[in-house]
Amino acid sequence: MSAADPMAGAGRPDPAARPWGRPDPAVAETRATARRALVGIATVAVATGDGSAALDAWHEESSAAGAQGEGSSHGQGGRSGAGAAPLVLVALSGGADSLALAAAVAFEAPRAGMRAGAVVVDHGLQEGSAGVAERAAEQARGLGLDPVLVRRVVVAARRSGGPEAAARTARYAALEEARAELGAAAILTAHTRDDQAEQVLLGLARGSGSRAISGIPPMRGAILRPFLGLSRATTERACAAQALEPWRDPHNADRSYARVRVRSSIMPALERELGPGVAANLARSAELAREDADALDALAAQLHARAVRPGDGRVELDVAVLAAAAPALRNRVIRRAASEGFGAQLNREHTLAVAALVVDWRGQGPIDVPGVWAVRVADRVMLVARDRDRDRGPGARAGAGPGAGSDAGAEPGPTEGPSEERRTT
Repeated sequence: MSAADPMAGAGRPDPAARPWGRPDPAVAETRATARRALVGIATVAVATGDGSAALDAWHEESSAAGAQGEGSSHGQGGRSGAGAAPLVLVALSGGADSLALAAAVAFEAPRAGMRAGAVVVDHGLQEGSAGVAERAAEQARGLGLDPVLVRRVVVAARRSGGPEAAARTARYAALEEARAELGAAAILTAHTRDDQAEQVLLGLARGSGSRAISGIPPMRGAILRPFLGLSRATTERACAAQALEPWRDPHNADRSYARVRVRSSIMPALERELGPGVAANLARSAELAREDADALDALAAQLHARAVRPGDGRVELDVAVLAAAAPALRNRVIRRAASEGFGAQLNREHTLAVAALVVDWRGQGPIDVPGVWAVRVADRVMLVARDRDRDRGPGARAGAGPGAGSDAGAEPGPTEGPSEERRTT
């Protein structure tokens, strides 16, 4: 069978096998997790009709080639198309988490009838980052991943949310660009259960709502995170068992980052004082919060459709409809209306101030919140971009009194945060 055949790796000796033929338990766990993800990708593709034609054509042509005693004509690299096995890409930094994922996917993809490649994103934030990226790419090629892309990105110097948010935005843009270029079915990132626990703690410390406390989503668009159920210790053991040497990011020892302080100090203290299993329990809390947040968001979307009327340079909120809704839904609609209409991010204080115009209006004038004027006019609350009429505010036009309210900056929305590997996961 040709080395270019996606199934070529299926017959190779297992480098992680121990003398009695079975791989290390950590390796087995990472592979089983990768296998479930790959099967899920294929199942969704067939169920939705997305990629099923390519899947069927590849199997049909592979069978025909095998019957004729020929190697497959489908190369690993290049864009997916008719007759090509579905392609998944691993977001690889060279750290233990993504390296363990790359090894597991490289082993399982051929056995699932799929192709697997990798994307390495070089943020250029550290001296020697190009060499680190190339080393990771070589490790990916050594595992049999193909194609392997290295993408250099420019991280914005100033961005709301800080340098981590800026790097994350640049990283995901590069990953999506690579996915679209190659026609890949999905991008797999290596966030672990420990990353999830850290994210939940950070959300709680910031006083965030259920959406932020729900942590890192297992799937968002074409991004899948199969390792959210695995511990960081498992990925470290899997790398050691396969003689894979991960890169140690010096940023992960920099205590100027809140996440590093949580990882190095807070989590160990919780485990020490409360007993083992804290990370798993926090991850479970994230799952429960996500279920609730998804249900509330779905109900809020229905309420939004009934209560919000976009207009010319303004958004109108139906007071009667919002007043009859539960606060959790009403507040979601207000935040969404401000965000979609004006790009404004309202914190809880701002949201409650606008909500008071709906449920506790006593003739008060306009509310001045970040980026938006909110004013009650008869049976409507109108939201207007604040810089449209900065000197007078909408109250002057609507017959209300002078503006009042907070002019504090909006708190940042929830973020996923970096994983053990700040660059690609």
